[in-house]
Amino acid sequence: MMSTKVGWVVGMSLFVLGCGDGTEADRIGVGAQCTASAECESPEGFELECLPDFTGGYCGLEGCSGDVDCPEGSACVTHDDGANYCFRVCVNKYPDCNYNRSPANEANCNGSGTVDFVDLPNDERKVCVPPSGS
Repeated sequence: MMSTKVGWVVGMSLFVLGCGDGTEADRIGVGAQCTASAECESPEGFELECLPDFTGGYCGLEGCSGDVDCPEGSACVTHDDGANYCFRVCVNKYPDCNYNRSPANEANCNGSGTVDFVDLPNDERKVCVPPSGS
């Protein structure tokens, strides 16, 4: 258990250092794989939680009412389960959505037509959508 947590902390540290001028969502780890909310803690003012209803977990926020409720670099979307989540904005599946996810728990980079953006229904952005199920 301790080695897993240490590995995660080292991985997140390398991710943060490697992001440089990335978005706030990148710096705080929106979209990262997780097993507990403690793995998603952020010093940036947003308290991410581990969303366990997604395979591999998903560090994000549930219950947003618009993009203003989400860290910069993420967007508020209504998921198939009817709940609103802050998901990381992406351009490509790799590396945007899966830098902090294992191959068994990959997220997809989906746009309008497969994702319902709360603020702009016909938005041309894409977000990282993790696989459903736990």
